[in-house]
Amino acid sequence: MNATPAKGDIMVFSRAPVPGQTKTRLIPALGADGAARLHAWLIDRTLARAAALAEARVTLWCTPSDDDPVLRACAARYGARLAVQQGEDLGRRMQRAFDTALRSAPWAMVLGTDCPQLQTDDLRQAAAMLAHGADAVAGPAVDGGYYLLGLRRSCAALFSNMPWGTAEVWALTRERLETLGWSWSTLERYRDLDRPEDLDYFPDLRCHA
Repeated sequence: MNATPAKGDIMVFSRAPVPGQTKTRLIPALGADGAARLHAWLIDRTLARAAALAEARVTLWCTPSDDDPVLRACAARYGARLAVQQGEDLGRRMQRAFDTALRSAPWAMVLGTDCPQLQTDDLRQAAAMLAHGADAVAGPAVDGGYYLLGLRRSCAALFSNMPWGTAEVWALTRERLETLGWSWSTLERYRDLDRPEDLDYFPDLRCHA
């Protein structure tokens, strides 16, 4: 009898949707409450897409803690585990999450909640790439970052001394993957929702603010 393949781990990174503390760059367009409501909707949507992938378990990595009622309700709704991000910057927090997940999962992928275009089929494609031997898979973002990074092994070089939040992130990550000699693939390039001007590409989302 063949053993059931071990599931991968989809790690959704999110800040608690507290007005004035989340999606702050959207506040000029939506107000503090509207930006927080939109963020809460994006969290729910991202978890729904992730939970629909049978090949993976889902972990909601929270900051600053896991006691926010919206985060806890979303996790319960989609059967996601809760964990608290730990580290002095985004890179260290992601590295620690990968280190934790890859102790028991054959692969893991991290994604934020800022990519409205992301679909379950994108996650399924990434999972297939990893399951068939790719060391890494990335979803490049229009702004120069990435909306998804999947790995079969963790390496601090991919996360340390990275200018997070700049247009250089994906280019530098790609260079580091090449230096490591890892095999890697990419998904379709998508647009993140970070700034007021990004709302022009997603006008329907204003109704969730």
